[in-house]
Parts: sequence; structure tokens; C-alpha cells
Amino acid sequence: MMRARPRWPVAAAGVLFLASLALFWPGIAMYDSVVQYGQVLAGAYDDWHPPAMARLWALFGPTGAAPLFALQMGSYWLGLGLIAAALAAAGRRGAAFAVLAIGLWPPFLGWQAAVLKDAQMLGAMLAAVGLVGWWRLRARPVPWPVVPVVVVLLGYAVLVRANALFAVLPLCFALWRRPSDLRWRAVALVVATLAVLAAMPFVNHRLLGASPSGVERTQALYDLSAIAVRTGDGAATGLAPDAIAGLRAHGCVKPFFWDPLGDADHCEPYVEALHVGPPGALYVRLAGAILRHPLAYAAHRLAHWNSTERWIVPARLMGAGPPNHSEANTLGLAGPGWLAVMWQRLADWLIETPPGWPILWTMLALLLLPGAWRRMDAGARLALALLASALALEASFLVLSIASDLRYHLWPMVATALAAVLLAQARWWRGRGLAIVLAAVALAGGVTRLALPLPPQGYQAMVAG
Repeated sequence: MMRARPRWPVAAAGVLFLASLALFWPGIAMYDSVVQYGQVLAGAYDDWHPPAMARLWALFGPTGAAPLFALQMGSYWLGLGLIAAALAAAGRRGAAFAVLAIGLWPPFLGWQAAVLKDAQMLGAMLAAVGLVGWWRLRARPVPWPVVPVVVVLLGYAVLVRANALFAVLPLCFALWRRPSDLRWRAVALVVATLAVLAAMPFVNHRLLGASPSGVERTQALYDLSAIAVRTGDGAATGLAPDAIAGLRAHGCVKPFFWDPLGDADHCEPYVEALHVGPPGALYVRLAGAILRHPLAYAAHRLAHWNSTERWIVPARLMGAGPPNHSEANTLGLAGPGWLAVMWQRLADWLIETPPGWPILWTMLALLLLPGAWRRMDAGARLALALLASALALEASFLVLSIASDLRYHLWPMVATALAAVLLAQARWWRGRGLAIVLAAVALAGGVTRLALPLPPQGYQAMVAG
């Protein structure tokens, strides 16, 4: 039965939104943020960073990072507030508090203060899920006027991160109540994914006016170089023997990221041959190399997946904690004050604990999935959609990922946390089995962090280390 006065979580989320603005104002501009704002000021865009975000930024004029910071923080708290309000309306007061607590967890809130495509994606997806959840969790259909708003939010999420479609499309198909045939949904999902991938260059280059930057080559460069280093096969990878020897001697292929291969002073000269010809031909070559050396490719991808999941890795691996200051720039992009710095330092410490590792959330999502699948109530259906989205994105990193920054996992981590709250009333997942699995994952990661030496600290040291 519905309870009275269900909207207090929305008011609480509004207060937390204002407090977040005050704490982090005017937002934190990272390196990518500075580059994009420079494009906004120059009126010239490329596709290395999402042109949709830069075009949106340009609508506010030369006003710095504050408008986008407020937008992404507002959508973040709007989505969480609506989900919490719907749970409170259903009499689940504790669950409503838990949803707001998820938003307050320092690593999540700290990263949402960075004006970055990942935070834009997280905010847009949370707002969309919040709008759907506000109606679905109260056993009501989503009104048709709300549907276009949800579509715009999810469409923006797809445009603002290249791999976001692996999270957005499964979410949409899981939320879509009809048709119920699972095989039809699977086929439609594959077709939709291929269609969006094919349309992205047209949207970015023709509609949004971004010039090609060569970003589409990076995945193939990374994987071909790794196969070459592991096998020495120049014929399959397109690299000469002396280039392969150079890649090996200088440690150019790292599980952590592809960046050394793009560094002109480090490894880029060794992969010059892979910059010749159309990008499509490069991926045809990669497909041939994978067929010829499947074990080498699998070993490379699993090593990177482990790195980006931050499981069997050393402590203090860079790219985890949210930034506490803006990148030095001459564009007028300022940073927040000392209170924000203290908050981010707390977040940096917490992110080194097991709840800050993406692998723990991936395992939790896998463990929650069967129970969400078996239940038929509105909360379980929304949880199932969140888990499908989170796991699909995490699975995509097995094939499509070139860096291990934790911010790429923000949506799966938050989505899994929300799913856990939605399913908290179910008794089936409170048993010892789930706790044992998560404890084993955490123990393996913790032992590794104690045993392995610290990695190089800082970007340049990591590239050359």
C-alpha cells in the first residue's frame, strides 16, 4: 500500500545537490576538460573527446566549467532522489536512505565533481533511470510525455562516451516490457548495437561537425602491438621485426593502458606502419591476427581486463582517486577550495579499499543477477535492467578497452549498488555464499596489493616505467 508524504527524499536530494555545488564549485577541470573547453572557445571540434559534450558546453558561452558541473551534479541527484522517493512511497524508508547514501559515498560524489564525459554519462543515465523508476516502482506506467526526456538523456549518454552504448542499449531492452521473447530481444539488441556503431561517425562528423582525430585506430593499435610483442609475428600484425624489438625493449605494451604507443618520444615511431591506410583495414588485419594467435590475444585482453577491474594489481595504481584540483590552464578554468580537497583525499583513501575496486561490484552484479531474474516485482525488474546494463558494459571491456581508469566503471558500480538496494528485501541473497565469494575476491586483491611493489607514481613515470 502506498504511504503518505513520499517526496521527502526529493527534498533531501535537493539539499544534497546544493551542498555538492557549494563544496565543489565551480567544478574540477581535468586534462580532457581543458582540451574540450579549448575547442569550445576556438569553435573547432574533433572526435578524440565527445563532440556532443563540447557542443553542449558551447551553448553556455565562455562561462567556464560551472554550467556543465551544475548540470551533471543536478542530473545525478535528480535520478537518485526520484528512486529514493519511489522507494519511500512504497514504504521502504531504509532503502530510500540507502539510495541517498550511495550518492554521498565520497568516491562516487568526488568523481561527479569532475567535468568529464564519464560524469556526464553517469548523470544522464541516473536521471533517466530515476524518471523511469519514479513511475515503475510505484506500479504505474511511464507517461508518454516523459518518454522523450528519457530518450534524450540516454541518447546523450551514448554520444558522450564511445562505449556507453554497451550500457544504454541493454538497459533499454531490459526496461522494455514487450515483447517478452528473450531471443527476439537478443537479436534486436545486437542489431541495434551494430546500427548505433555504424551511425556514430556520421553523427560526430556530419551532424556535430567534428573532424576525425584518429581515435578510432587506438584499439587496433593496442591489440596488434600486444600480439606482435607476444608472438613476434610481423606478417600478421603489420610490424617489422625491428619495430617489434623496439616495442619489447622499451616496454611499450602495458596492461594498464595504451598511452605509450601514442607517445611520440617513447613508442609511437615503432607503430608508424599501423597509421597507414584506412582504419577499417587495420581492424581487418587485427581480426586476422586474432584468428592466427587467439591465445596471445586472449592473454593480452585478460591482462588488461584484470588491470581495468583493479583486482590482481599493486596498491596505489594511478587513475583511481578523483582529482582534488583543476589541471593547470590559461583558459580561466578554476578549481574548488580546501574543503573539496579534503573530501577528495578521503575519497582517494576509500577507493583503495575493496568497495573501491570495480571487480567487487562486477562479482556482486553477477551474484545478484539470478535472483533478480527470478522475481517479478517492479523493484526486481528495475534491478535486472541495472544489472544487465552494468554487466554488459563490464563485459565489453574484455574486447573494447585501452585504459584502466576507474572512472570508466562509475556507472556499473553505481548501477550495481542501486540494484542491491532494490533487491535488499529478498532473502535469497543474504546467505553465506554471496559473502564468501565477495570475501574471496577481496582477499585475493588485498594479498596482491600487499605483495607487489608499488607501481610508478604519476603519468609520465607510468608511460616510461
